[in-house]
Amino acid sequence: MSTRDVEAIVADDEESAARKVAELLAASAGTGSEIVLTGGSTPGRAYELAAEREPDWSRAGVWWGDERCVPPDDERSNFRLAQEKLFANLEGQPGRMHRIRGENEPASAAAAYERELRGTMLDLLLLGLGPDGHVASLFPHAPGLDETERLVIPAEPKLDPYVERVTMTPPALLGARRIVFLVTGEQKAEAVARALGGPPDPAVPGSLIRSERGETLAILDRQAALRLRD
Repeated sequence: MSTRDVEAIVADDEESAARKVAELLAASAGTGSEIVLTGGSTPGRAYELAAEREPDWSRAGVWWGDERCVPPDDERSNFRLAQEKLFANLEGQPGRMHRIRGENEPASAAAAYERELRGTMLDLLLLGLGPDGHVASLFPHAPGLDETERLVIPAEPKLDPYVERVTMTPPALLGARRIVFLVTGEQKAEAVARALGGPPDPAVPGSLIRSERGETLAILDRQAALRLRD
């Protein structure tokens, strides 16, 4: 299915969508790519399946699109999700691990992460989509959506959990060779329709994120795709 500048792949259910994303993650890890992971409630199963499919990530680099400003062992941490669902199940850990240090002061953590990121070509960028259309920690009408120079910035939360964030900005996200949205559940159907099928709109940050260097994919289950037009 084609939407605005996005190839949408509709899977039968959440497990099938996770499996398709896992295949992409595993293939990228096997070729030593720079991979950007996401947090939230959706990608955990994809991480488990990716570890089964490719247990050696020693050639790969791993990044995060955003992080909550909490310690890495906090249950709200995006790093902790990846640690429990992906890294704990690998035989070979990622050769290059780039963690956003959420335990540090947000501006300091953002500046440090930008120094690591600048000059890096991101090969696979995995993103979720919030029910309000947000991506990473770029929420509707957030000032960061207008950023043109900085790659990483602090961000205020607009949804639970209400903790400060550090997030990649549009210049960083748009520069990825392949952007992959993973979205499941009927509660995301309206956001999917607006982000993937509607015009670019700062009220729906996902509508602004398209790869400028390669392709943008959306892997959805049938419930998330309910309001997309054929």
